[in-house]
Amino acid sequence: MLNLSQLTAPSTPLDYFALLVQSDENFPLLEAAIAVAQDEYEDLDVQQVLDSVDQMAAKLKRKIPVDAPPLQRLHILNRFFFMEMGFAGNVNDYYAPDNSYLNAVLKTRKGLPITLAIVWLELAASIGVKASGINFPGHFLIKIALPQGQVIMDPLDARSLSGSELASRLEPFHKNLGLEGDFEVPFGLYLQDASHRDIVIRLLRNLKEIYRGDTDWDRMVCVQNRLITLLPGAWHEYRDRGLALAKLRRKDEAVIDLDLYLHNGVDMGDREMVLLTRAQMLA
Repeated sequence: MLNLSQLTAPSTPLDYFALLVQSDENFPLLEAAIAVAQDEYEDLDVQQVLDSVDQMAAKLKRKIPVDAPPLQRLHILNRFFFMEMGFAGNVNDYYAPDNSYLNAVLKTRKGLPITLAIVWLELAASIGVKASGINFPGHFLIKIALPQGQVIMDPLDARSLSGSELASRLEPFHKNLGLEGDFEVPFGLYLQDASHRDIVIRLLRNLKEIYRGDTDWDRMVCVQNRLITLLPGAWHEYRDRGLALAKLRRKDEAVIDLDLYLHNGVDMGDREMVLLTRAQMLA
């Protein structure tokens, strides 16, 4: 697998990431997800990580009979991924940042549903299993298209989820947002395919919440740089970067981001707080 950095020479890891995600057409999910880790692992060789996945895929392909139907391919893939390779959720340290970095996940075989799913989806594509990610509330899922019908799978353990189980998982989410009764959202909307861009956005927002919770503002700014690269019109991401920059006393940069939010944002319930932070930066 050839990565984009071999065809061009971006000056920084963020430039390289921007090159990867500039278009939704042929968006390289695996490569973009690996590139996220360059903020934490400065010497990371993206091509080396891509090659390791290619080697894994080649090993898997040798196990697939030429005439194997899709269901058999799925069973072989799951046995290979979860049993032979030992991929699983990092239940003992679920909120560790390394669970969101693909190079670390491939090394430890432990990760989050979304990072396990990214690797699983790459392997599935290599053997002709049609699958996509689902940005399901609270827990990333995988949708598999089989001749027998659609399967929704938990990427932590390959368990197929029934409609009633999925509905049960949605109940707390609906309750918290008041989406009940007349305000209930159609169930099928939660099972739409997630675009590759949306998957990387969710991956980054997981990291964002970890670093915000740890008050690690330097790392949060790095995450925000990538989110803004993916979503240049998401003004709340500029606000959040500006607030993190303010915590670091990087005043000029903070004011620029906060001004962008104040001039472009809508429904700003936090306007007074943002104005106060901006004033403090100018004092």
